[in-house]
Amino acid sequence: MGDALKLRVRAAPEKGRANRAVEQLLARELGLPVDAVRVVAGRTGRDKTVEIDGWSVTGLQQHFGA
Repeated sequence: MGDALKLRVRAAPEKGRANRAVEQLLARELGLPVDAVRVVAGRTGRDKTVEIDGWSVTGLQQHFGA
């Protein structure tokens, strides 16, 4: 998907539940505390931008095999 990851979470997109689920999923996958992953854009839409402490775009691409 180019520079994007496609994720699926089961949490409903209401009251920030889906955003928290995305943060938790990425934190778990990367072995980080949940507060190291933040949705910084797209909080109310399907497309989201996340900020991950300690990871570069290149490092993430290598980790996820992109």
